[in-house]
Amino acid sequence: MNTKAVVAACLFAALNICTLSARAEAQVTPDTYTYGTHLDIKKVISMKQDAAPSCGIVNAQLTYLDSGNKTQVLDYRKFADGCNDDN
Repeated sequence: MNTKAVVAACLFAALNICTLSARAEAQVTPDTYTYGTHLDIKKVISMKQDAAPSCGIVNAQLTYLDSGNKTQVLDYRKFADGCNDDN
């Protein structure tokens, strides 16, 4: 087997692994945060929020691994990042 074939096979395998992990995250049903919700966060994977042109309340989503290494998704509401400079 030549070097190009080995490199191509490795690249193909890496892309498949990334695709499988993305599909696994897409199948997780998000929970909605309420006051008193117990959070078991071992590692934060991603944080997203709706685009907001200025300060205000926006919808946000936290994707994380729990102590059992299971992917969890949590929907919540927060002040937009544009509010950080406001009093």
